[in-house]
Amino acid sequence: MARIGVIGAGAVGCYYGALLSRAGHDVRFLMRRDLDAVRARGLRVESPLGNFALPDVAAFATPGEIGACDWVVCSLKTTALAEARRLVEPCLGPATRIVALMNGLGVEEAFAWAGPGRVFGAMAFVCINRGEPGVVRHLEYGRVNIGHVLDDPGECEALRALFASGGIDVVVAPNLRYARWEKLCWNIPFNGLSVAGGGIGTKAIVTDPWLRATAGQAMREVVAAGNAELAALGSAARLDEPEIVDRMFMLTDTMGDYNTSMAIDYVSGRPLEVETILGNPLRRAQELGVAMPAVQALYAVVRAADARVRGTMPTIAPERV
Repeated sequence: MARIGVIGAGAVGCYYGALLSRAGHDVRFLMRRDLDAVRARGLRVESPLGNFALPDVAAFATPGEIGACDWVVCSLKTTALAEARRLVEPCLGPATRIVALMNGLGVEEAFAWAGPGRVFGAMAFVCINRGEPGVVRHLEYGRVNIGHVLDDPGECEALRALFASGGIDVVVAPNLRYARWEKLCWNIPFNGLSVAGGGIGTKAIVTDPWLRATAGQAMREVVAAGNAELAALGSAARLDEPEIVDRMFMLTDTMGDYNTSMAIDYVSGRPLEVETILGNPLRRAQELGVAMPAVQALYAVVRAADARVRGTMPTIAPERV
């Protein structure tokens, strides 16, 4: 059994960490909001696959208390990437591996200080929300796509085996860049439109013909940019546009009215993951000479929404009657 540190114990970190803990691994969570509740009552997962509770959870307030781990799963919001080294480094031993379980492009670069051989990327295809402190609500799906920064097959197998031991549906991607772009095919249109629409759920997007068409156009642009990068990297792997577009809509059509993480952050007044999910892919596409007009429009609107949340863009006030 492995000792695993979970840094960024929000809904995603708590859910996958709980599955690994239930399987017998020594999982240690760095917590903030849920710390007192989890120490007092443990961690509870509500899921259509079966509810379960962990009455005794190793929850800590500082990374130094966690100690050296075999694996560190970092599931911070990418708005906190600048804090990653400070939070992860105290948990590293000579052979610790780091899994960046986050969305977006340009994530693994934030862990370059650790050396590429020990860094992995992971993308969760999961519908999940936080409940009251100490409770995670898993709604649907849960597959994790993984890759290694150096695309080492042996290292990928080690992470695959770890996740699989917790009953997690895990897929080793053809390479890490492929996995990142595939997840962006969902994240860019649905996170972007959920904020551009003022804080709307996925049902509003897929049932409105104009929003659905925009989501499809954004997906196709992401596929084109991802394939251009894969070609530039010398990879033979390619994203299959018709298959991906059909699959992304099929999954979203059946998930109910899901609130994206970015929409939740927006309506809660928290900073948005706009640069890693929208800005970095757009800039990479521009470097590759790939036009992304729908994504560019979404980036402009979501970037402005983020500035509004951060208080750096003036807004009009309602007129007094």
